[in-house]
Amino acid sequence: MSVSVLAVLALPLSACGGEDESASPAAATTASQAPKAALTITDPWVKTVDEGMTAAFGTITNPSGADMTIVSAATPASSEVELHEVVGAGAETKMRAKQGGLVVPAGGELELKPGGYHIMLMGVTEPIEPGQKVAFTLTLADKSTVEFSALAKEFNGGNESYAPGH
Repeated sequence: MSVSVLAVLALPLSACGGEDESASPAAATTASQAPKAALTITDPWVKTVDEGMTAAFGTITNPSGADMTIVSAATPASSEVELHEVVGAGAETKMRAKQGGLVVPAGGELELKPGGYHIMLMGVTEPIEPGQKVAFTLTLADKSTVEFSALAKEFNGGNESYAPGH
């Protein structure tokens, strides 16, 4: 056989190989099944305390195309942790557990701040001192988790009263 005949016979074989590679719905499926981008926490901090209650703050960013809901938080620094909101104004300002969790909008951010949304630590039994790093784990509605550490800082504000059971 001549070289040109071999080349013509090899053409259908290479076309078959090309079909297998181009028939890649599995590759498209793999890309669409990639895990969602995780939330990121910028400038996380926690108010120092000797015992009792304190709170954690920072800015949570959601780079994904879908809202993400934080349903719970945990830290070894406290036996009980709640996601909180502050409601009311002036002397009527109260903090309470945020029913349904905290929603971080798609492509947006949620600010945790004194007088607003925050992570409430209730049951702190050992001092949280300035400069200490406090570990946190956030659990999302889809059961995934996000871990971060918050820097302990002295802060004199945020003395709202607590309205449990709301």
